Amino acid sequence: MNKHIDVTDTALLDDALAGLTARQKYIDPKWLYDSAGSALFEEITAIPPYYLTRTETAILRANAPQLAGLVPPGGALVEFGSGASVKTRLLLENGPHIGTYVPIDISGPFLQETAADLRRRYPSLSVAPVVGDFLHPVHMPRALSEVPKVGFFPGSTIGNITPEAARLLLSRARAWPHVDAFILGVDLVKEPAILVPAYDDPAGVTARFISNILVRLNRELGATFDLSAFDYQARWNADAARIEMSLVSTKAQTAVLGGHDIAFAAGEPIAVSMSRKFTSQSLQQLAQDSGWALDALITDPDALFAVAVLRPDGG
Repeated sequence: MNKHIDVTDTALLDDALAGLTARQKYIDPKWLYDSAGSALFEEITAIPPYYLTRTETAILRANAPQLAGLVPPGGALVEFGSGASVKTRLLLENGPHIGTYVPIDISGPFLQETAADLRRRYPSLSVAPVVGDFLHPVHMPRALSEVPKVGFFPGSTIGNITPEAARLLLSRARAWPHVDAFILGVDLVKEPAILVPAYDDPAGVTARFISNILVRLNRELGATFDLSAFDYQARWNADAARIEMSLVSTKAQTAVLGGHDIAFAAGEPIAVSMSRKFTSQSLQQLAQDSGWALDALITDPDALFAVAVLRPDGG
């Protein structure tokens, strides 16, 4: 039976074909987060080796009044990749003076559900959701053009995109009219013995999360990937200061995607996601390269994770 192809299906197919026909195969990690992928990621955040979410949450909770105070009275808090806006609520609960919350997310239906929930929880807050991919220019609601703004990008998601994309994202945010600050969650460089288990847990939840992208291609696009013929691999690349997550073909095989044959050699990887880690120096350089200055770096006692406060350079 022919399935109706919507805009999301077309974008997924185009992206997947571009990546899987490249010399070094890859899939854009933004496609990991369908409903099943999002549920698996939430499961990952509760796994003991995955320190990132609980550590960042603790930093945000301990510093919520200070961070919420970065938003001027009546100003707007603008979040990239908002998801369920769970961490954001720590700021909203300590920022009754915040006038508007602008969650930006690629998943329209989920974003609208979250916005409706936030309106119930915070009746005095204006919630103005924007459906979009934050790796592309985001059009802010016109009513907020003259409103002071503070960006919010938690979760160390800045490490999941290329350095070039990270600079471009922060540069675009710097170009917002009346932008006052940017709150950025970043994971820090540390021993591989801590880093690798966070991305390759013994229970295999992360492996199922990364493999779900093939499940999605099979389900939504009628692809023929054999999940049993791919192994999950996470490795620390010290030179690039990042964890690299891949699906590795265990044999020579061919899958069909959108009418195209996708051939794999035995041992050939699909790069699915990466997670870059920062030092204070590399973060300062990223800020400087994108028009910001590193105003504060708030870490946990073990210096596993940091929440950075960026200010417009020269502002």
